[in-house]
Amino acid sequence: MNPHSSSLTVYRGPAGDHNDRAMSAVTPLGEAFTRRLGGSPVVVGSPEPARPTDWDRELRRALPTLRRMAERIDQVMTAGQAPISVITRCAVALATQPVVLRHRPDAVVVWFDAHGDINVPADTTTGYLGGLALAGPLGWWDSGLGGGLPEQQAILVGARDLDPAEIQHVTAGRVALVPPGRGLDERLADVLQGRPAYLHVDCDVMEPGLFATDYSVPGGLGIEDLHACAKVLAASAPVGAEIAEFEGNGSATADDLVAALEPLLTELHR
Repeated sequence: MNPHSSSLTVYRGPAGDHNDRAMSAVTPLGEAFTRRLGGSPVVVGSPEPARPTDWDRELRRALPTLRRMAERIDQVMTAGQAPISVITRCAVALATQPVVLRHRPDAVVVWFDAHGDINVPADTTTGYLGGLALAGPLGWWDSGLGGGLPEQQAILVGARDLDPAEIQHVTAGRVALVPPGRGLDERLADVLQGRPAYLHVDCDVMEPGLFATDYSVPGGLGIEDLHACAKVLAASAPVGAEIAEFEGNGSATADDLVAALEPLLTELHR
């Protein structure tokens, strides 16, 4: 058993990829986390050539590896450790978060992303599996990997490119939204209210150019914003974290991303 209270997992398999870049870049990002956390990560899955198609075919292709990821998170949490995961795409959350919620039904999923990822198959405009990634754990559609996330325990942070159906969900108060801008950390703290947090970061939540990502949406977070929010999460009995959609360095590096999350990592990896 890891002598620390957290355990690192690197997911390298398919998960609705538009391209092969995240399956390659997850390795150096995992190495950056390993330099900070020590030990050796458990690796789940192997890179496969991306073959973009509709969400249902992508899900069928990825399901065997996603189920292995779910088993891995279950092992970590059964051992009493906090899961820290470096994952390729947001769709891997379909596997991780239902397990987290089984172990910690009080956990609030704090979803940092330029997008909402709360579409369902009936209203997706793109057919992209990643766009359904948070809606699965919310139980709004059946991915075959479980649900368990109450709507009042989901917080979108930094989202600024929402589809019409997603805007309706936010406007109706089904999912909380903390938009980017001044005082982001303070506004996050107000919504989180000290509840135990599980962090999901899609790197496209950041200002374009900081990291290479599949999508580029202006008006994102700076490194300082992420660091300030990590302090808020560290003070809120954190449960775990997962980092997705990193396709390579930009003006900032993988080590810069790890450093931005340092307050949270310190709390998780005691």
